[in-house]
Amino acid sequence: MTDQNAIEPAHECARDGTLLRDPRRVEPSYSLLRAYGHFRDLLKDKEETSHVFKIFEALPSKSFIPRVRALTLSERGEKLRAEEPFLPPILDDHEALRRLPEGSVAQAYCDFMEREGLSAAGLVAEADKLGRPKYGDLVEWFGARSRDTHDLMHVLTGYGRDGLGEQCVLLFTHGQSPSHGHLLIGYAGAFNIKKTVKSKAPVYRACRQAQRTGVACPPLVEMSIRELLAKDLEQVRTELNIPEPYWYRECHRIWREEGIDPYDLLAKNQEPELAAA
Repeated sequence: MTDQNAIEPAHECARDGTLLRDPRRVEPSYSLLRAYGHFRDLLKDKEETSHVFKIFEALPSKSFIPRVRALTLSERGEKLRAEEPFLPPILDDHEALRRLPEGSVAQAYCDFMEREGLSAAGLVAEADKLGRPKYGDLVEWFGARSRDTHDLMHVLTGYGRDGLGEQCVLLFTHGQSPSHGHLLIGYAGAFNIKKTVKSKAPVYRACRQAQRTGVACPPLVEMSIRELLAKDLEQVRTELNIPEPYWYRECHRIWREEGIDPYDLLAKNQEPELAAA
């Protein structure tokens, strides 16, 4: 009886029979040393964003499965899976998104992605470089949804894709879904900026504000992304308790006064820029 109860949670499933967690999944092992090694590799080659995913794998969160269970086995989760089984086709259909009202989240999202030369499919491709097996379980759906809302977080929060902006989005994400991986990359990246760029810019204040904002904002992974995209951007920020990123913008202001390009921080000092997908 004890053995049966021990394996029962692995066979929890949604109403349509989709497993919560496929029993073939390897239980992740926690290794701060391995995570730090990948972080060092990321610093050496900021374009190799697969290191980001490896950091998260090395620092699994104990709250992850409970959060997956709470959403995916609820009526809300069932509805989201039916209406939004996979986000990239929705997010990359700029023709459809551009038909939504001016000032909407969709318009701002398209502007951001087109300006930066990004696509939701591109982020999927980066994750697929790891060659991880596909199980089609609820863990996989939740993890993909969390990954695919990353660039939407940039748009909602106002943080850019500069070095500090990426750290702030990661710490916003930590506020949404706590994990040591987000903390490591976010604050270690901020430390790298402070160490490399001699400036009075309040980098840590910007990071702490981002983390607090993530805590105050309801989890984006639990929201209808279609509905969110159709809403007015400023209205959404008010509804989700997302303030102006004051300290982040203050950092940019100070850097520019000091003759430092916020988007070329570490290259200016002969150090690699840290950016995370």
